[in-house]
Amino acid sequence: MLTTRPTFVSVGFFLLFLSLPLSSLSQPSSMSSPLYDSFLKCLSEKTKTPQSQIAKIVFSQTNPSYTSVLRAYIRNARFNTSSTPKPTIIVTPLTYCHVRAAVLCSKPLNFVFKIRSGGHDYDGLSYISDKPFFILDLSNLRDVSVDIAEQTAWVSAGATLGEVYYRIWEKSKVLGFPAGVCPTVGVGGHLSGGGYGNMLRKFGLTVDHFIDAKMVDVNGAVLDRKAMGEDLFWAISGGGGGSFGVVLGYKVKLVPVPETVTVFRVEQLMAAGAVDMVHKWQFVGPKTDKNLFMRMLIQPVTRNKVKTVRATVVALFLGKADDVVSLLAKELPELALKKENCTEMTWFQSALWWDNRVNATETDPKVFLDRELDSSSFGKRKSDYVETEIPRNGIESLFKKMIELGKIGLVFNPYGGRMAEIAEDATPFPHRNMLFKIQYSVNWKESSPELEKGYLNQAKVLHSFMTGFVSKNPRGAYLNYRDIDIGVNDHGEDSYKEGEVYGRMYFGKNFDRLVKIKTAVDPDNFFRNEQSVPTLPTTKTVVAEPGTANRWSRAGGAAVVASVVLHVL
Repeated sequence: MLTTRPTFVSVGFFLLFLSLPLSSLSQPSSMSSPLYDSFLKCLSEKTKTPQSQIAKIVFSQTNPSYTSVLRAYIRNARFNTSSTPKPTIIVTPLTYCHVRAAVLCSKPLNFVFKIRSGGHDYDGLSYISDKPFFILDLSNLRDVSVDIAEQTAWVSAGATLGEVYYRIWEKSKVLGFPAGVCPTVGVGGHLSGGGYGNMLRKFGLTVDHFIDAKMVDVNGAVLDRKAMGEDLFWAISGGGGGSFGVVLGYKVKLVPVPETVTVFRVEQLMAAGAVDMVHKWQFVGPKTDKNLFMRMLIQPVTRNKVKTVRATVVALFLGKADDVVSLLAKELPELALKKENCTEMTWFQSALWWDNRVNATETDPKVFLDRELDSSSFGKRKSDYVETEIPRNGIESLFKKMIELGKIGLVFNPYGGRMAEIAEDATPFPHRNMLFKIQYSVNWKESSPELEKGYLNQAKVLHSFMTGFVSKNPRGAYLNYRDIDIGVNDHGEDSYKEGEVYGRMYFGKNFDRLVKIKTAVDPDNFFRNEQSVPTLPTTKTVVAEPGTANRWSRAGGAAVVASVVLHVL
């Protein structure tokens, strides 16, 4: 799937690499490998730390802790099997210096360098590869510092969203942060990929609240916003950190939240009017009061031995219950919302509630500090964007198709509000003016190749079915809902063409600027994965014909060999 891009390597490392048996690149051995020893020595020298100390953060496949370290942040059981490709080495840095050294010591080896924070990449691209690879696991870089006077926070890449919310709650009950609803998601991937949550209609995306950042670039330099410049800062504000360097963390602006918010969950089956409710929701969810976020869940179910579809609205309202009940009585009477459906609570408690903590007002806030290590189910996700409302007969046909398929569900996330007020090129995330985003979602618990094949096919079939109802030219997709079905990059001669396929879907016109920045800051494409931003293509080396050099020389030119950059942007 992934091929390496040619780079110049040091002679010592190159000879060492050639001398290794193939098995030492991907399989455990009974003794310490030359590669591991040399890498450890390099880390020791770069960090000025004794090898006995630095070895505590470097795990080869023979280390007794290797498996537990690897599995801790695998969040999709599809990639937690005996046949799943395993990294040759895992590095778990404790300091920025460790990160810097890991980059510098890995570069000469030309291994694929995977960067993992929380492990929630849906297709596992932060921790698997079919080429020899290392993992830089950032889970120990988890500092979260909240400044109430400034109403800001520093959030490290290895922290989880639950830890961020908890640290804010410790210091303030009227400040929050607009990020995701899953507390074990890592800051690094979520934020660099353009994260969102249930306050996006009020406050926009997570990246809309960035103030500063720190990252390690391909040269091992630790850069803040001023040092990296506005182009690179823009790129890691939604373009995915794994393409440009190792994001260490972000300084973010917190947002005001009311002392009391309201949540509710209301379900309808087809027989009770779900088709009409979902159809009408499209005209209300993206256009209503920006304090209201109504997520729509659509799932095939069986009731009284009859297959049907259940539509569920799960909502957060930044205000009191009476106000949202009154609002929806006018705007979405099809939902039939009543006050008894609503629960008032604090914003932090609402975060617990969205994490399926039914008794959120009585739940210990410290549950958000539980990282739930080595826990995962099998799953697949895909995404789409809707520009114009789906007609009622389209909703009917969708429900019938979902019943036919049997398992795959959909999540509609409304946009509008603050989202539509921000320019499409303000960050790499281009989908600002859509009505809503669709997530295709299927989970299962059984380890079965046959079941997996069937469920993955359901996702593809439903995605194909929706073609006529979603965005076009290009068909949009959300980077943080990673989906390798839309294209992968082998990083060979066709790297740019391959990258443009998924890149246009994720970034639209912003793809062009991302490619330029990538080419400038990482021209040899060290930071790469199966869906990273590619560099600009270059032509093959051109050698002048005999006598040409003299003519060029007389004309004032000195070049005999030229490598031509194709300015395709």
